[in-house]
Amino acid sequence: MTVVHPITRAWVTTGGTGAQNYDEFADDAEITAIIRDNPSSALAIEMPHRAPESLGRSFTDALPDAVTRLAQARADGSYTPAEQVVVLYRITAPGDEPGYGMFAMVDTDQISTSADEPGLVIRNEDVFIAKVRERVALAEATGHLLSPVLLLQTGNRAGAEGGAEGDPGRNAGEALHRALAEATDTAGAPAATDTDQAGRTHAIWLLGPGPRQDDLLALAGAGELVVADGNHRSLAAQIGELPRFLAVITTPGSVAIQPYNRLVSELTSTPAELLDRLRAAGAQVEPVAGPATVPDSGGTIQLYTAGTTYAVTLTLPAGSDGVENLDHALVERVLLRDALGLDPGDKRITYVGGDYPARWLVGEVDAGRAELAILIAPVTVRDFVAVNLARQKMPRKSTWFTPKARAGLVLAELGRDTTETPRG
Repeated sequence: MTVVHPITRAWVTTGGTGAQNYDEFADDAEITAIIRDNPSSALAIEMPHRAPESLGRSFTDALPDAVTRLAQARADGSYTPAEQVVVLYRITAPGDEPGYGMFAMVDTDQISTSADEPGLVIRNEDVFIAKVRERVALAEATGHLLSPVLLLQTGNRAGAEGGAEGDPGRNAGEALHRALAEATDTAGAPAATDTDQAGRTHAIWLLGPGPRQDDLLALAGAGELVVADGNHRSLAAQIGELPRFLAVITTPGSVAIQPYNRLVSELTSTPAELLDRLRAAGAQVEPVAGPATVPDSGGTIQLYTAGTTYAVTLTLPAGSDGVENLDHALVERVLLRDALGLDPGDKRITYVGGDYPARWLVGEVDAGRAELAILIAPVTVRDFVAVNLARQKMPRKSTWFTPKARAGLVLAELGRDTTETPRG
């Protein structure tokens, strides 16, 4: 039995509704600007309190606006309904290999967050519970899921890393990639396309019941599925007691991991005192000539503050191993908690994904909107997979997978997938 299922009732964009996910922005003002320029963007529903006419209201107070906007979008033809479908997904950009995925529903009871918790869906990062509560409230208010959880098909069967010869999960990621490429190549004209902020083209095709749908569902569910993006959305499905959640299942050959940096808007000490505290904790701190950059590999981070860049090698605590050795974990513990006294959820910390280059972070500090930029090498795919197969948690906001699945292309209507009998 597969854990991946068709969407019982989907609402598929006819164009103009695609959007970055609600948590891809370093500045909330960007969300407001996007909604102002494109009121049909799914962001107007996902982040109703950031719409121009709702500024100053809370997320909860603005939820009725989200309900109204979604009803209008369905009524005016911005979305069209479809039954019992999976939705093929291809992302292309000049000079890059295509990325593939498929929109489908996944069993919520398969989510596993530790080694002793069974399940084929591995959630790998700590989360901010306030964001989870917002996702729960949005789903309850609108009766729909608007943005998918991005799941990476690892090709490993639960409890059998690498698999054995003949194991259908052994090369499921590669097999799924080939099957999705063939399916999209032969599917004809897409149902809709959308262009993202980086110029990538996102195309979707509807695939109804039949042998090809069955084959893709089997491949998608043939190995462990790692949450690459959407940890908050997957936990919201659990807290909201949804039997299934909306996902895009993608392949290792379709994605890459980019840097995930940090900005601190207000220091709790002077820059000199911060550097002294890091040295006292055993860190090596050296000024760097030239502009601040994201390190090419792990082991050393860069800090930019008060017009100067520093290379900092944080000391590993005695006996630490595995996930504790990752730069993002050391930054959270040694730099943010110990040296600055900041909890990871402190509002003074902004988590800045790979869509924002190092020069943007430096510019925020130079403009006085932040006092410290923390530049961290991206997590390697090898480390990411190793941590997940060990059922350990990644540090918060440590993996920025690209390309991101777009919100607002495919919606799942709740109440339909909650009563359907799982397919065998």
